[in-house]
Parts: sequence; structure tokens; C-alpha cells
Amino acid sequence: MQAWQVHENGEPSEVMRLADVETPTPGDGQILLKVRAANINFPDALLCRGHYQVRPPLPFTPGVEICGETEDGRRVLANPALPFGGFAEYTVADAAAVLPAPDALDDAEAAALHIGYQTGWFGLHRRAGLEAGETLLVHAAAGGVGSAAVQLGKAAGARVIGVVGGADKAAVARELGCDVVVDRRAEDVIGAVKEATGGRGADVIYDPVGGEAYTQSAKVVAFEGRIVVVGFASGSIPSPALNHALVKNYSILGLHWGLYNTKNPKLIQHCHEQLTELAARGAIKPLVSERVPLGGAAAAVQRVADGVTTGRVAVIPGLTEGGAA
Repeated sequence: MQAWQVHENGEPSEVMRLADVETPTPGDGQILLKVRAANINFPDALLCRGHYQVRPPLPFTPGVEICGETEDGRRVLANPALPFGGFAEYTVADAAAVLPAPDALDDAEAAALHIGYQTGWFGLHRRAGLEAGETLLVHAAAGGVGSAAVQLGKAAGARVIGVVGGADKAAVARELGCDVVVDRRAEDVIGAVKEATGGRGADVIYDPVGGEAYTQSAKVVAFEGRIVVVGFASGSIPSPALNHALVKNYSILGLHWGLYNTKNPKLIQHCHEQLTELAARGAIKPLVSERVPLGGAAAAVQRVADGVTTGRVAVIPGLTEGGAA
């Protein structure tokens, strides 16, 4: 089979190489899956760079989220078991952790429903307790993680403010349903958010960016507000001033979604049932901005790493260069 492999750490476009390799053999408790679609996540770039919290042995295949097909023909969602990632024709996954793919979504959309939407659901509902009528601010609202949070926030009845970088991403955020869109390249984020909230600030802030975005969050969070720290796509990990959290009376909440797989896996299943129901009634629908063939995976991962994509980019092994499946 064909699979992308990383033999040394570095930028995805430089270190990912497409090769003919042996089809992986499932270990104990694992199943073999044919990859129907592999969704690109920022952690795939971090894996290539050697900066992710998990460092699989070299060589490895990146790709942490797929819609796959079991040997008996079932469509499922899975997180491949590294080093056999999803940017390949076949992969392996833990049998106990696979989830049924929602019928309402195609392969690329289904692949994109898993990590980003589970993270959003846990962050907004399990950690922050978002309520209808509250104001939710989402950083990088047009990106893969942010777009999921926007849709989930709207589905929960929140007023959503999306912060983006650039006019093109602002247009995407509006299409996603943001009530207010702030272009950080053209506007003062702090002033714009305060104006949009009558000076009160946002009740819940969803931050997959870190760095300057977190600094802005601390200045616009409302009384009894909650800042959900999801990741650091900016590459800068902030150092919160806890005295500031004390005097403004807000909470800083960390979210590492992967821990629920070991700490409380039943919640993963419950969340998936909620997401499947939302997808069935059209309340959420993953924004897949690009579908690329397997041969285009390295370039696509690099684009995600560079922050120039919107929504999700999906790798479709069965897609030809001309675009037909």
C-alpha cells in the first residue's frame, strides 16, 4: 500500500515522503481499517516537527483522525494507532475506540467531526458550562477547531463573536453563523469585543491560539467568565497572571480532550451521540474547504501548519488528481 512516512523531524513539506510499504498488521485489540478520508489537524504538523506530546518512533505515518471502513464494510471514525497514521491507504486503530460514522455526513465531513467537534463539545459544555443566551468568543473562528466551536456555540443558543485574521476568513466566519466577526488584522480586538458586548465582555472564550490571543481574552472576559485553553497554534504559550483572574473573578480552564479516552471513555461515546444527533438535524456540518488526493497530503499538511487554510482539509486516498473519486 501507499503511505506517507516521516523519517526525520522538520517541516511537513520537507520530511513527509510517499512510499510503498507493507499493510500494517493489527495488534491485540486493534482492527485494520481502509482509509476513506483522513482529516488534517494541527497536531499532524507538530508530529512532523517532533513538537507533539506524543513522539512515535521514526519512521511513522502522520494522520490522527480518519473516516475508515472495517473489513465487514462498516463506516467508522477512528484515531489511528501511531506509528500507523491515517495518511495512507490502510491503518490500524483500537477496536474499542472506533465510533460509527454519522449517516448525515460524507466521508470527509465525518472524518472532520471527531477531534475538533469532540474538543469543542467538551470545552463548551463539560468544562465551561455554556448556557443559552451567553456570549461566546472564538479565536481563529474560521479554522478547523474554531469553526467547530462556532457551530456548537450557535447550536447551544449562544451569541457568537468570531475573531479571525483577514477578510477571506472573516467571510467564512460569517457564513458559519458568527453574530459578530472581528478581523484582528484590521481592527482592535479588545475594543471591538467590548463594543459588541456593551463593555461587559464574553462569558466564554474558546482559545486554540494562545500568545496574543490569550492576552486579549484576559482583557475581554466577563465577570464570572470562563477562558477555555485548547491549544497554542501561535507557537507561544502564555503565562497567565493569576492575580488578574482573582480580581476580575474569572476562570481559566484547560482542556486535553485525549485524556477522556483513558479517564472517562463513556463520555466520549455520549459526546459522539450528541454530535451525531446535531448533525442529523443539520445543526452542525463540518466545513471541509479542500479535498485532496493522497499524493497531495504533504503540501496540504504544510498549508495547515502555515495557518492559511479555513475549516478542514481532508485527504481522500481514493481521489484522483483530477478530483474524481
